[in-house]
Amino acid sequence: MKISGLTKRYKNTLALDNINLELEEGKATAVLGESGAGKTTLLSAIARLTDYEGKIEGAGNVSCLFQDSRLLPHLTAEGNVKFVLKKEERGKAAEMLARVGLQGKENRYPHELSGGEQRRVAIARALLFPHDTLLMDEPFSSLDLSLKRDLLALVTRLCTERGETVLFVTHDVREAVFFSSRAVVLKGGKVVADIPVSASYPRDFFTHYPEEEMLERILVSAQ
Repeated sequence: MKISGLTKRYKNTLALDNINLELEEGKATAVLGESGAGKTTLLSAIARLTDYEGKIEGAGNVSCLFQDSRLLPHLTAEGNVKFVLKKEERGKAAEMLARVGLQGKENRYPHELSGGEQRRVAIARALLFPHDTLLMDEPFSSLDLSLKRDLLALVTRLCTERGETVLFVTHDVREAVFFSSRAVVLKGGKVVADIPVSASYPRDFFTHYPEEEMLERILVSAQ
């Protein structure tokens, strides 16, 4: 994906200021920054949910994984996943639910699932929605540490296996370094840092990687 001169204004506020980025196919890129830095606006532009100036090339179809699961309450877990699939592909739903640890819970409705289980359904649905680029907007931010670790490890494994091109918005440096091969920092709608993450996969959630300290310093200086 190639982003050129991406600019977005909200009345008198410049949310994105001439962003230029190239995202490598099959890799995960994290986007960090303080509140109001332009992270979610960047995803919205790529998802074609807002108008903008500039060019976004190569994003193709996008699938979105949000902070809240956004499941349809009248559909079962399997029904929520099948909802995004063509009729001839709906057999993939049960298989993907098993991959995310929900085998035997396919026929439960969202209110019958825990918060973590609902998030697993949302992950399965996002991965099966026909797409070229996966956009994730802080999908793990409201989870406790243990569940966050487990779901991050799950999504990292599945995205790596499937060769997903991912743009991952997060405020958490550890999440960014654990999941992504590159971390971009925004401030005031501008890119102020672009850091490669060199550790090989699989990574350990509780290992301290050198990129974390570097990113922490950049984020502090960007405030």
